[in-house]
Amino acid sequence: MTFTGEEIAYLRSQPLARFATLSEDGEQPDVVPLAFEFDGTDFWVGGAGASVLATRKFRNIQAGQRKVALLVDDLVSLDPFIARGVRIYGEAADPIERIGIVGPGIYSRVTPKVSWSWNMAGEPAGEAWYPSRRAVHGDT
Repeated sequence: MTFTGEEIAYLRSQPLARFATLSEDGEQPDVVPLAFEFDGTDFWVGGAGASVLATRKFRNIQAGQRKVALLVDDLVSLDPFIARGVRIYGEAADPIERIGIVGPGIYSRVTPKVSWSWNMAGEPAGEAWYPSRRAVHGDT
């Protein structure tokens, strides 16, 4: 299964995500806001300069903590309260050099395994929330 057209449009419209990794010893989760790129299949996280390799997220990934989570969400309205988003559980690959969303740099590809989305319909849900959608990606 793959992302729907609505989910893809939403993911491409959002500039920031929250990205979670596990510490090198697997004891402490860490979450950071970051810019991300979605190529229609995979997500890319990273940045310019070699110093990005020293960030906690990349240290965790390079230590073998490959399971990650990415959350892209926003608040459409406070009255009525309408939140929407896509949560992705995936697997991160070792960082590589590439040209990404913030220019040339070092990026890690995140391959989605399972995702959940909510309130992706074009019109506000009003008093009732649109049902969430769960999708399994690739061979999990």
